[in-house]
Amino acid sequence: MKLTLKQQRIIIVALLLSWCVALIGYRNYLDPDMLATALLWNLFLAAVPLVWSAAFQTACERNRPILAIISFVLWLLFLPNAPYILTDLIYLAPQPYVPLWFLLAMLLSCAGAGTLLGYLSLLTVHRVIEARFGAKIGWVVALGSLMLCGFGIYLGRFLRWNSWNALTDPFELARAIAGQFVDPGPHPHPVGVTVVFGVGLIIGYWAVRVVAASAQDA
Repeated sequence: MKLTLKQQRIIIVALLLSWCVALIGYRNYLDPDMLATALLWNLFLAAVPLVWSAAFQTACERNRPILAIISFVLWLLFLPNAPYILTDLIYLAPQPYVPLWFLLAMLLSCAGAGTLLGYLSLLTVHRVIEARFGAKIGWVVALGSLMLCGFGIYLGRFLRWNSWNALTDPFELARAIAGQFVDPGPHPHPVGVTVVFGVGLIIGYWAVRVVAASAQDA
């Protein structure tokens, strides 16, 4: 029986998350600490954009504009959590009870899984917007979203803000952001981090679309 594209997507997402959870579980068995909890939480957050992208697609298909707007905003707010796991590579360091090669494999697996989950959600949103508003608008939204991801990574890794703070504490978040552009203090400048991660994510997304298109033409 030939699997549909949707079924294949569900299977690959389940495999990615299961593999990462298995690696994290074994790492925690070797040396229990808070790293396992942090990685599991980050994996959960990386999967959230998939839920909101599916909700956005469903709302558009059923012609429910208010629900579509809410789903899109929540998708955009949580999207940076997916590639944010890339920055967890900072935890790569020799540890007494965990082989360095295993730690590297675990962190790379989680980083790759999180980024791919983000790309999968973006592919859904991109496809829906492209169908409704045209290819140019679709790419503007896709590229803008990925650049915002770069800025979101900065806010999360260096300033320790979370996606939901945009809803629960928007004014304090806005003040913190404005202050960083005036004086970043001990942190790197937000523009540099945003551009490096944003452009890197854009190139990666473009590569994913090219590979997907090549597979269809084969």
